[in-house]
Amino acid sequence: MYQAIVFLPLVGFLIAGLFGRIIGARASEIVTTAFLMAAALLSWVAFFQVGLGHGETRVQVAQWMVSGDLKVDWAFRVDTLTVVMLVVVNSVSSLVHLYSIGYMHEDPHRPRFFAYLSLFTFAMLMLVTADNLVQMFFGWEGVGLASYLLIGFWYNKPSAVAAAMKAFIVNRVGDFGFALGIFLVFVLTGSVAFSEIFPKVEEIAKGTFHFIGYDWNAMTIACLLLFMGAMGKSAQFLLHTWLPDAMEGPTPVSALIHAATMVTAGVFMVARLSPLFETSPVAMSAVLFVGATTAFFAGTIGLVQNDIKRVIAYSTCSQLGYMFVALGAGAYGAGIFHLFTHAFFKALLFLGAGSVIHAMHHEQDIRHMGGLARKIPFTTAMFAVGTLALTGFPLTAGYFSKDAIIESSYATHTYGNAYAFILLSITAGLTSFYSWRLFFLTFMGQPRWDTAHGHDAHASGHVESEDDSHGSHAHAGDHGHGHHEPHESPLSMLIPLGVLGVGALFAGLAFESFFFGHAYEEFWKGAVHTGPDNHILHAIHEVPGWVKYSPTVEMIIGFVVAYIFYVQKPYLPRQLAESQPTLYRFLLNKWYFDELYDVIFVRPAKWLGRFLWKKGDGLVIDGMGPDGVSARVVDVTNAVVRLQTGYVYHYAFAMLIGVAALITWYMFGGAH
Repeated sequence: MYQAIVFLPLVGFLIAGLFGRIIGARASEIVTTAFLMAAALLSWVAFFQVGLGHGETRVQVAQWMVSGDLKVDWAFRVDTLTVVMLVVVNSVSSLVHLYSIGYMHEDPHRPRFFAYLSLFTFAMLMLVTADNLVQMFFGWEGVGLASYLLIGFWYNKPSAVAAAMKAFIVNRVGDFGFALGIFLVFVLTGSVAFSEIFPKVEEIAKGTFHFIGYDWNAMTIACLLLFMGAMGKSAQFLLHTWLPDAMEGPTPVSALIHAATMVTAGVFMVARLSPLFETSPVAMSAVLFVGATTAFFAGTIGLVQNDIKRVIAYSTCSQLGYMFVALGAGAYGAGIFHLFTHAFFKALLFLGAGSVIHAMHHEQDIRHMGGLARKIPFTTAMFAVGTLALTGFPLTAGYFSKDAIIESSYATHTYGNAYAFILLSITAGLTSFYSWRLFFLTFMGQPRWDTAHGHDAHASGHVESEDDSHGSHAHAGDHGHGHHEPHESPLSMLIPLGVLGVGALFAGLAFESFFFGHAYEEFWKGAVHTGPDNHILHAIHEVPGWVKYSPTVEMIIGFVVAYIFYVQKPYLPRQLAESQPTLYRFLLNKWYFDELYDVIFVRPAKWLGRFLWKKGDGLVIDGMGPDGVSARVVDVTNAVVRLQTGYVYHYAFAMLIGVAALITWYMFGGAH
């Protein structure tokens, strides 16, 4: 069964990728989607067998490599953490495949698109089933490659190509740290297999590692390097810049990458390596601090974005920060629970945004929408469900997982918990505000799409009325619709919305007791490790009442403010933006991180590359190397050719000089 779960997407990729032109687009869609549906059903079977039963196992596929002391098997580690990720990855991916049949129906390159989707899914499955760090790294790099292909799918668009390159390069920064962390773990334990690493953690926890003249705690350095990889893949603060630009890919790609798969790889990795992180308080504090900073930072930027997909992308970045705070607090169950629930409502929001874009004929600027509730009622209802879950409305999926994380940040003894609790509480209000702002501007009020092609940014008096180079992204170039009345999406796009809507409403209620409740031990069975000093499960039940209710209060405040700003008094946002132009520009330009990185890294790198190309390669290597040598040979031969004059007395004179040289050498050198 587990071989089928992992390899069915690979088979779909091979069929669509190799034979897509032969069998056609429709057959490619059906084959890949059917295989993913089968993998998703089998994943749910595995979830109930392992998570709610006792089906943990290890599946040996092959011996991968042996080199000295390094032995790497290709095997599946099947425990509760694995099956949770299998359910998340395959369920969302199968629905995205189905959704793409309707969304991409006009694209001439559908076989390639569906092949890429299946390849991405296979790489993610390799990652989450990994039995060792090398296999995990293989899947890790695989999703990086597949995301590059998917983000840059419309390779005729320069912006898509640039976004794909940016995602690939920024992730390499984090992956470099991840690779170093794997090397250090192998040096410390002599193995890369989890079953051999984890039993040795306690004995090496106090060990040191000599580096640049100092002795460092080896486990802390290893965990920080591993977390560096998680920061890149999960778009955490400082390595986040690739995530919003990845919106240049097709909307189903956004849902697949940013909802349940690639961006959650870092969260999964830290949870899988919880035995290592539990021994390093410094690393746990770093995870907590970075997660809280990311949650707040992304939440502030989401307040003013105009592109419907970018708002949701920054929401994803913020919610990933929540997950890392839970991990840093030692509440691994809460972090994975939020990963689980977030997959449903964030995929719902992204696919709902795709339905809106489809209805608006590929318009993505929310300033040019409005009044869509009457035109696309089902999409509106599902988008409202996703928004309720994201903001933590009571009894929705997000309510259980997000509140558990905020309470964990208050209850934990990890250093920096007060910082995390304050930022997460504020971010809960920001999340509610920008989520409802997005909903009101898109679906409520008077229609503004009749002014869309005139780009009348001032027509509705919104805060985004200034000229915004980031807000309006025309993605219509690939489909070329004219401007017509908005319309509801086809059934193949609405069915996934309905399924995800059910998950967004009830996933929290159904599984809360297993992930972070009274059935915690029976469910996880040690798949995530809580050390002897980790009492977060008990501490969370002792937090004051105001802590438990604060996320709900923040959610209500955010909703009320958004309602006043964008429904009752739509002139207020513009007035506020004009009264605080510096702050508004700061948020609109994403804290100027792109500009800062351009000055610090991009331009110097380009200058260095150009210098090495022109001076190093052209002048030194080619000038003194192959080209230079060949040029000197030509010069010498040209000089020698001049000696061949054809006159006998020239040759006699040369012979005379030679005889004189020979006699001179014999007289002064050869006699000794």
